[in-house]
Amino acid sequence: MTPAPVIIAVDGRSGAGKTTLAVELAARLRQHHKVSLFHLEDIYPGWNGLMPGIERYVGTVLKPLSEGLAAEWTSWDWDKHYDGGLNVTLPAEIVIVEGVGAAADAARSMLDAVVWVESPGDDRRRRALTRDGSTYEPYWDSWAAQEDEWLATDQVISAADVRVQNLADGSAPDHVLQALMYLPSVASVLSPEISARRGLQLRSERLEATPDAALLFESLYGKSTNAVWLDSSNASAVAGRSQAAARSRFSILADDGGTFGQSVLHRSGTTQVTAGSASVRTSGPFFRWLDSVWGRRAVRAPRGYDGQFTLGWLGYLGYELKRETGGNDVPSHTPDAALLFAGRAVVVDHREQTVWLLALEAPDAEEWLRAARAAVEAATAGVAVPMAGAPGTVPEFVSRDSATEYKQKIAHSQHQINEGNSYEICLTTTLESPAGTLDPWASYLALRRRNPAPFASYLRFGELVVASTSPERFLRIMSDGGMRAEPIKGTRGRSADASEDAALRHDLETSLKDRAENIMIVDLLRNDLSHFAIPGSVTVSRLCAIESYATVHQMVSTIDAHLRPGAPRAEALAAAFPAGSMTGAPKISTMGILDQLESGPRGIYSGAIGYFSLNAATDLAVVIRTLVVNPDGAGGRTLSLGVGGAITADSVADDEYQEIRTKAFGVLSTLGADFPD
Repeated sequence: MTPAPVIIAVDGRSGAGKTTLAVELAARLRQHHKVSLFHLEDIYPGWNGLMPGIERYVGTVLKPLSEGLAAEWTSWDWDKHYDGGLNVTLPAEIVIVEGVGAAADAARSMLDAVVWVESPGDDRRRRALTRDGSTYEPYWDSWAAQEDEWLATDQVISAADVRVQNLADGSAPDHVLQALMYLPSVASVLSPEISARRGLQLRSERLEATPDAALLFESLYGKSTNAVWLDSSNASAVAGRSQAAARSRFSILADDGGTFGQSVLHRSGTTQVTAGSASVRTSGPFFRWLDSVWGRRAVRAPRGYDGQFTLGWLGYLGYELKRETGGNDVPSHTPDAALLFAGRAVVVDHREQTVWLLALEAPDAEEWLRAARAAVEAATAGVAVPMAGAPGTVPEFVSRDSATEYKQKIAHSQHQINEGNSYEICLTTTLESPAGTLDPWASYLALRRRNPAPFASYLRFGELVVASTSPERFLRIMSDGGMRAEPIKGTRGRSADASEDAALRHDLETSLKDRAENIMIVDLLRNDLSHFAIPGSVTVSRLCAIESYATVHQMVSTIDAHLRPGAPRAEALAAAFPAGSMTGAPKISTMGILDQLESGPRGIYSGAIGYFSLNAATDLAVVIRTLVVNPDGAGGRTLSLGVGGAITADSVADDEYQEIRTKAFGVLSTLGADFPD
C-alpha cells in the first residue's frame, strides 16, 4: 500500500471540456509528480447510467485509491452496450478523476480538491457532438436530463473549491493549476510548482518622459475590468526633497492582465482568488492569507530605480477587517478586501521626470512592453484625450445621521470617555445617494484637479469603483524593514483670503485640543508599531506639524520604527490595523463603542489603499476623502462618502459637526452636491 494520494476531481456538465482540461492538467503535474488519471466515461453503464456509474466509481475506484490501494474496476463497452474488461488504476502521488459526477456528494469526503468546469450550453453541445459525432447525438437530451436530476439534489457546484469558465482557448489548465496552489489541502504536494512560480525575473525599462498620467491610465487600462491607479496627484505642487515631495514622488498604474494577473476578493472569512478563467475559494482570516502570498523578497529592484514597488498586489483593505485584529464582526456591503496582482505595471517618477516599465518575465512580456512604451509616448505627446466627459448626475446625499443625531452621538461618546472607557473616539457617519448617471472616472478626474493629494487613488474592481483623494499615510514598510506611520488629527478649512487663511492655519497650529487628539493617536501608533519593531527603534520624528492642501489645513505627525529581522510583515500590518487615527484610543475598546454608536458598517472608508510589493515592501494610505460607487444588487448603484472626526472630553458638538462638513466639502463641492441637512 502506498501513502494516500492527493485526489483532484474535475467535474462539470457534459461537453464543458473536462477531459481535455484533466489531461492537460495531468501533463503539467507530471513534470514533478507521479500522476494517475481516471475518466468516469469508462465506467458509466450506458447512456442511462449516470447515477449507477457514479455509484460504481465511488465504490470500486475512488474508495481504494483514497486508501492508497490499486482500484480494480469493470469498464463499459460502448459498442456492445455491455460490461467490458477488468481494468486497474494504480494509486499515485496525485490522482485526477474526471467526468460528470466525479465530485458527487458520495465522493466529496474522499477528495482533496474539486474543480467545477463551466461552459455555455450551446458550446457544450457543439463540443460534445464534435468529439463523439453521431454516436452521442441521439442521447444528448436524455443525458442532459440525468445531469439536471442529479444537480437538483447535489450541491456539488457550491461545494467546488475551484470554478473555471472554460473558454477552450488553452488557458484553463494553467489557470486551474495556479488556483490549486492556493488550496491548503493540495498546496504541500504542489510545492515544486509553487517554487517554480517564485523564481521570478523582473524586466524593466526606463523612459525619459513626463506623460499625462490620466491619459496613460485611460490608454492602458480604460477597458480593464480590474485596474488600480495609485496617483500622487499633488506631485506638481511639491518640489525638491522635502517629506511632502517624497510622499508624492511616484504614481503606479496597473491591472491584472497578462500571464501572472490575478485578483482577490475577501468577505467575512472567505477569500476568492481569480486567475484568468479560474477562481478558487478558501476559508480563513485575510491577514493569514496575505502572509502566504506577501512578505518575502521575491525580486530585486532594477538598478537606478528608487521606488519601493516592484510589482505585486494593489488594492484596498476595508475597515471591517478589524474583526481579525480585536474588533467585532460587522458584515459590510462591500468586499472586506479587494486586490489585484500586477505582473506588469507603469511607475511614474515625478521627481526625476521618468517612467519605469516593470514586467515579470513571461511569454507576453515583450508584447506588453512595446504597447506600454507606445502608450507612454502618446500620453507624453498629448495625442489622446481622456474619456472624461461630465461627471453626470449631481448626487442628492442623505446622511445616516441628522445633525441632531450626530450631536447626540457626540454626547454619548463623551459619556464613554468620562466613564473611563476611552480617551478619544473617532466618530463617523456616511453620506449616501443613488449614483444615477454619475461617471466615476470623470468624477475622479475632477476630484484630483480640485483636491490634489499625495495618496490619491482610483480603483476599479468590476462595478465597484473607489475614487480617493486621501492625504494621509497609514503605514509604510520598506523592503529593508523601515516602518513609518503619519497620522492626521486636526483640520481647518482653507480661505481664499490670504490673511484669513493664515489665521486658520495658526488657529490649528496653536489649538491645545487638536494637539491633544494628535498626540493620543501618536501614542497609540507607537504602541502598534512596537509589537514587531526592534526595541528602541520607535521614534517620533515629527510631532503636530501643519500641512496645507487645496481645501484644508491638517495637523500631521510622523512615527518611525524598524521591523525586527524575520518578523512576519502581514502580522506587523495587522497589529496596526485599522489606522488609529480612524478609531481613537485605546483602539479595541473604542472600536466596540463605535460599533454601538454608528448606524452601519464603514466598509472601505477608514480602511487602507496601497500596494504589497514582491520585494516585501508596502505603502498604504488611510481611506478618507473617498467616494465609493457600489452595485446595489438591484441593477443600480449606490454612491457613498464617509466622514468623521475625533471626539474628546472637551469637544464642542457644534464645532465637531462643522468639522465633518469641512472635511466633506472638497469632495461634495467637486460633484456640485451639498451636505445634507
